[in-house]
Amino acid sequence: MNHDFYPDDLIRNILTSTKTIALVGASPKPERPSYGVMATLLRKGYKVIPVNPGQAGKQIHGQTVVANLADIDVPVDMIDVFRAPEQMGDVIDDVFKMKSHPRYIWGQLGVRDDAAAARAEEKGITVVMNRCPAIEIPRLGL
Repeated sequence: MNHDFYPDDLIRNILTSTKTIALVGASPKPERPSYGVMATLLRKGYKVIPVNPGQAGKQIHGQTVVANLADIDVPVDMIDVFRAPEQMGDVIDDVFKMKSHPRYIWGQLGVRDDAAAARAEEKGITVVMNRCPAIEIPRLGL
């Protein structure tokens, strides 16, 4: 996939077909972007599972935090990644350890690793990078 451009129809389809999101790099700190994005996604009706090993067992926005993706025991439609771009490969490795793979992996603003994305795409997972669903939802009128 060309990760320099994503058609609006693709983004719209991802955001309207997704019900459950695992948010990797979730933070309990209100000043962190992941905190605000998680709140937005919850308000929009998504089920959001926060993932952060340092916060495992605690709650963020009333949702119990898990340590890693493999700890999630329900199917997840999308992985939303709030990690440094150089950690995207590790996130992809963790996705492959899940009981069932998500349909989508979404790298937040500034999160792009084309080689990691290619590995996920080889497994049939659609990857979007350097975008924010909390920006795309209102932009597309969703």
